[in-house]
Amino acid sequence: MWRALLLFAVALTAAAQDWPQWRGPLGNGVNPEAHSLPVSWSPTENVQWKLDLPSWAAATPIISGDTVFVTSAESGFAGHKGSRSSGGADKDRLLLLAVDRETGKIRWSRVMGAGNRIGNKQNMASPSPVTDGKTVWTTTGNGELAAWNFSGRELWRRDLQESYGKFGLQFGYGSSPLLVDGRLYLQVLHGMYTDDPSYLLAIDGATGKTLWRTERPTDAVHETPDSYSTPTLAVVKGRKTIVTAGGGYLTGHDLASGRELWRAGGLNPQNAPNYRSIASALIVGDLALAPSRRRPFIAFRIGDKAERVWSTDYGPDVPTPVSDGKRLYIIDDKGIVLCLKVADGSVVYDRTRIEPGTYSASPLMADGKIYAVSEDGSTTVLAVGDQFRTLGVNKLDDYTLASPAAAGDQLFIRTAGSLYCLSKRSANTD
Repeated sequence: MWRALLLFAVALTAAAQDWPQWRGPLGNGVNPEAHSLPVSWSPTENVQWKLDLPSWAAATPIISGDTVFVTSAESGFAGHKGSRSSGGADKDRLLLLAVDRETGKIRWSRVMGAGNRIGNKQNMASPSPVTDGKTVWTTTGNGELAAWNFSGRELWRRDLQESYGKFGLQFGYGSSPLLVDGRLYLQVLHGMYTDDPSYLLAIDGATGKTLWRTERPTDAVHETPDSYSTPTLAVVKGRKTIVTAGGGYLTGHDLASGRELWRAGGLNPQNAPNYRSIASALIVGDLALAPSRRRPFIAFRIGDKAERVWSTDYGPDVPTPVSDGKRLYIIDDKGIVLCLKVADGSVVYDRTRIEPGTYSASPLMADGKIYAVSEDGSTTVLAVGDQFRTLGVNKLDDYTLASPAAAGDQLFIRTAGSLYCLSKRSANTD
């Protein structure tokens, strides 16, 4: 018994030091074991290290052990506000960088794919990597899926568009893979530029082989079938379910077969043709909190079926919300914070503006704080609780789309030009 408890404690401590996927160790934007995170910083204050990146991307850095993984385009493109160089068709490769967590030095760089292009705020390096601590898996916006070991050796590679047809999203594919029990789960929900059906995939992480592929139908039209969200894992009464958002619906799928278990509608009540999905569903216990294109935002109780519990017209468009289990924090694209009770949707505190700007990154919750990063690189730090309270506003003055990550006592923010490791430790000035 004591040995089991010791092993559990060691595993928990190890997990606390990691941020293995886009929304962190729990898949919900929360790291409950992160600690002593900074509240204030500048381009020089509380910066453990800063790494210049080849170019911009919306992908979140992931952290495993002593390694940080981050994806990047090889070069910027002239005229884009996220560009660091003129770039062009001769420099269109997509890169995976492995970075030393303590020093910020690049250990190795590998080519994930090629054919970079820009669609609005997205390029083909937008999907975030995912890791189990031994292997790191990458996806590009062109559908190139690959696995690498921590030494940078490619384990396998495949092309999803080659296997299943061209992606038909207006702004390019942006979903990140979800890793559960050694399997990768990916969604391709599209329709703006294709009549091909949307689908879900389960991929064997060790071999890259497809375990199942299931179509996900929708009656949505024009741009509404397009979804840039990421699949979410729900565990209700011990049953694991893959939850996907897009095409005007929230659906739950069996892990073993991909079979649709339930479907919830109402996310596009006017049948609008432009209700593409960006924010992902958030799971809190047996509730699935489902964004649409701002309104409505609906809470469903899920299990064998999905039942509508409450809704609000003040949901987000791009940033995925975050919750401490009791309170839900919605930060919309204009930097308006709304705090609701998860159980019934009642208001804890009403809409309040944080640092002015446009917000595309999803908020992070850790160490009793919420970190909300605007596109101009300003981070508002809020206290978790029933009262709206700003702890600090910090500016890095660089275009920022990626969601922040926290692991141990370090905070990671990826701007267009740099990856910052922020910590209360003495800064590395080498």
